[in-house]
Amino acid sequence: MIAPETFTLANGVRIPKLGFGTWMIEDGDAAGLVQQAIAIGYRHIDTAQAYANERGVGEGLRASGIARDELFVTTKLDAGCKSYSKARTLIDGSLAALSVGHIDLMLIHSPQPWAEFRGADHYFEGNLEAWRALEEAHVAGKLRAIGVSNFEQADLDNIIENASVKPVVNQILAHVGNTPFDLIDHCRSRDVLVEAYSPVAHGAVLKNPQLAGLAAKYGVSVAQLCIRYCLELGLLPLPKTTRPEHLRSNIAVDFEITAEDMATLKAAEHDDYGEDSKFPVFGKRR
Repeated sequence: MIAPETFTLANGVRIPKLGFGTWMIEDGDAAGLVQQAIAIGYRHIDTAQAYANERGVGEGLRASGIARDELFVTTKLDAGCKSYSKARTLIDGSLAALSVGHIDLMLIHSPQPWAEFRGADHYFEGNLEAWRALEEAHVAGKLRAIGVSNFEQADLDNIIENASVKPVVNQILAHVGNTPFDLIDHCRSRDVLVEAYSPVAHGAVLKNPQLAGLAAKYGVSVAQLCIRYCLELGLLPLPKTTRPEHLRSNIAVDFEITAEDMATLKAAEHDDYGEDSKFPVFGKRR
């Protein structure tokens, strides 16, 4: 089971190699699912202010029976927050909603507000203002580590080159068929760990016959193959599910993909997310 294994972030904080993502899980359902995930073996839970389920996630964490220092909790600052004062308020709001003491990792959710995602305006100054509030909370011990999400190279460099505390994580869309290798390499060169959300493309790759054939070779599901692919690349995958059997199988990925098969997976192309293309992060690549 891969979940208890860890990466070490640039600031020395250890982070479990695989997490449980909670996007699109209702607040009322979050506590039970988080408890289930922790009972199965997950120790890293990922949420966000935008998910509107921090309260439920915190309830599940507190009810898990696992010591706080054995759990790793990530949340994200609302994408529309581009000011220092608002960020301070929202950070304290997440701390109160989760009610688990400190937050292990907090990210700026997007360089742009969602309505302007991947637009021309990078909000460089606004992101630095929000980052200043994260730095302050980090120094105060409220946050053990801080980072970003959905940041492209220019967005990441803006923070690194102008901040006192460097980001240790960039959480991005990365999966078989849509892996931003150049951005991943740039993050690695800056000592920034890349987390991969939607490692199974929000389910869009599960019916891919080529992937099904390759997964059968290893005696695993397509989802397990895709999650392992991310781990083989040195990424931290954050699979999300509401089904107990998938909670179990998503962390049963202690196998190795051959170099030949990794080359095949790296060359795959898949950026058709069907009806989920309405979400900004699944829009067409520019």
